Amino acid sequence: MEQMSLFDDRKVNAPLASRLRPKSLADFVGQEHLLGQGKMLRQLIERDQISSMIFWGPPGVGKTTLASIIAGQTKAEFINFSAVTSGIKEIKEVMAQAENARRMGIRTVMFVDEIHRFNKAQQDAFLPFVEKGSILLIGATTENPSFEVNAALLSRCKVFVLKALTEQNLVRLLKHALKVPEGFGSQRVHMTEQQLAAIARVANGDARTALNTLEMAVLNGEIAPDGAITVTNEGMEQCVSRKSLLYDKNGDEHYNLISALHKSMRNSDPDAAIYWMQRMLEGGENPLYIARRLIRFASEDVGMADSGALQVAVAAYQACHFNGMPECDVNLAHAVTYLSMAPKSNALYLACEETKKDIRTGRTEPVPLPICNAPTRLMEELEYGKGYEYAHDYENKLTKMQCLPEALADRTYYRPTTQGKEREVKERLEEIRRWKKGETE
Repeated sequence: MEQMSLFDDRKVNAPLASRLRPKSLADFVGQEHLLGQGKMLRQLIERDQISSMIFWGPPGVGKTTLASIIAGQTKAEFINFSAVTSGIKEIKEVMAQAENARRMGIRTVMFVDEIHRFNKAQQDAFLPFVEKGSILLIGATTENPSFEVNAALLSRCKVFVLKALTEQNLVRLLKHALKVPEGFGSQRVHMTEQQLAAIARVANGDARTALNTLEMAVLNGEIAPDGAITVTNEGMEQCVSRKSLLYDKNGDEHYNLISALHKSMRNSDPDAAIYWMQRMLEGGENPLYIARRLIRFASEDVGMADSGALQVAVAAYQACHFNGMPECDVNLAHAVTYLSMAPKSNALYLACEETKKDIRTGRTEPVPLPICNAPTRLMEELEYGKGYEYAHDYENKLTKMQCLPEALADRTYYRPTTQGKEREVKERLEEIRRWKKGETE
């Protein structure tokens, strides 16, 4: 247990993330949904009207920093408490101090980092003091408080969900670190926009990781005779152990690599396809983006030639969602290989494109009356549904009823190929079309 020490570390040799910890809401980056002008949490902090609350979010998004800002803003006594190093004995000691302070009219705000690490008995020790107002509790957790915080304690706290920082948030933070005296403002550091964006991508929404990576890159930069520091791409690669660090998810390389993956699978080349897939992952691409492209490919380039391809692609997406990186790379490789080796047909894609063309360039054709629904008497009188032929009433489950609009009656959109399982579909469809034209009995 310590009072304010976590938020008063201004030593020159402290980590960059500690030196740059914001002291006010004006310096805070991210969480606009909570701290934007007029938002509830911002108003509570500015008015010093906070109540017991829990900050829930991934690492490095500002949970402890918000507690630090509250510590500087509140007129209450502020105590920092760690769930890692404190037990029941320490809790009771602090609660006794808080109760004495309450009797003298002094509020006590207690910040509990990693509150999910407290067991039920430890959390229960807080409850009576929260109930009678001896303390205002601020808990921080990376775990879902619905499962990790006692229901009785949780019901007395307002939960604020903090989101992972965006790449734009992190780039702004990195540029700030290069300018201010607490960061590298007293030095001349040369970094490209692409390098800063790459660090932001690798950090994956974590400000602490982004600042630690920046600090490492600057410390390993090339120092010129005049003292200027240049961060090189080679130095960046060593800091993050990623050769593809400078892959730009929003630039030409992004589209070039996804194109290379798509065309390698289309050309039934699993070696090239896995290579391009891995290049994207190593560059920081979201695996779910790749998985979505595989789902599209399964219908666009494989289609009815192997309908199992769509199932494999969807399963790969789910596996990526469940496993995340780095474990999901083999799930993607599984799907990429399957799609590469599957028989290919773009008949579904061509059918979609032809129908879109007719819809966009032609007039809006009415639905043929026989296949219209007639839920009201008026619609029956207008002959909605008249002449409808229920396929299941016929021995071969087929009728010669026309389902396309009259103006498009002779159009053929789906033209199955002879690849894989689509050969069977082609034979079946040709037989149906001949029968409807009266060419067979």
